[in-house]
Amino acid sequence: MSLDLDGLGLAPDLADVMTRLAATGAELALRIARGSIEADLAASAGTNAGGDGQKALDVIADEAFMAALRGSAVAFYASEEQDDIVAMGTGTLALAIDPLDGSSNIDVNISIGTIFSIFPVAATPEANFLRPGHEQIAAGYILYGPQVMLVASFGQGVQQWVLDPVRREFVRIHDVRPLPLETSEFAINASNYRHWPAPVRAFIDDLVAGADGPRGRNFNMRWIASLVAETHRILTRGGVFLYPADKRKGYERGRLRLLYECAPIAMLITQAGGAATDGADPILGAVPDGLHARTGFVFGTAAKVARVAAYHDLPEDEASALFSTRGLFRS
Repeated sequence: MSLDLDGLGLAPDLADVMTRLAATGAELALRIARGSIEADLAASAGTNAGGDGQKALDVIADEAFMAALRGSAVAFYASEEQDDIVAMGTGTLALAIDPLDGSSNIDVNISIGTIFSIFPVAATPEANFLRPGHEQIAAGYILYGPQVMLVASFGQGVQQWVLDPVRREFVRIHDVRPLPLETSEFAINASNYRHWPAPVRAFIDDLVAGADGPRGRNFNMRWIASLVAETHRILTRGGVFLYPADKRKGYERGRLRLLYECAPIAMLITQAGGAATDGADPILGAVPDGLHARTGFVFGTAAKVARVAAYHDLPEDEASALFSTRGLFRS
């Protein structure tokens, strides 16, 4: 598998790991494209360490990445599909991964992906991963969509590759451009409206009110239920994504995993000029208290993310009022 890393200045160990991730992603892409010809990839396969139902493809992807990284510089491997940290060898890197993001979309043929995060190896197995996201040296995702894409950051912008389906190699294309300063799209699962905290309801109320509300303009809502696909849309044309903590059992601290999902996406978004928070505080400064720790997650165009945080500072009566006139937030 060829992966053009020229000009990025990567250490040989990191370049090798990236090439292995790309090769495994290409193999999975072919498996996904063949769908249920060989097996039912959406079949139930038990429950993972975080309590979520596993699909067959979740397990297939986890086993494939773990096998591909053996013998590489990855000394420790932490996966959403594994209960504990897996010791791989004596290398210089630690890798956290969500092997198959968006698995609820497998059977309906909607874009899914892989999310990964790479750290320099630490003194103890736990210290490799229970650390702030700003210590990542690389983060990225593989998007299995109409185009199979690898998107990654090594701390100097965000790079992109497309899998050439003829030559079976990843071809580097233009880097991700800075997110636009102003956008008209937002992404949230509106069916959970009644469970959201008041500041999030107030923010969404004002967007839905459109030109007649305090924002004085119309907005469009998007929701794919695949974090990789949501991220790629925002990196491509801006917007804001919200998956807040809410009042439901199991969602009090949020639903997305800080280590495997939010920290790597936050690195990509901030490297593209955006911002990422738990609703109020920056994600990249948060330290998970366990491998499968969850968090609320808001990311996208920096001004929109800052506006969500500002809603958390509103007086309770104003944050709770439907379509109230919030002159502070008129833009």
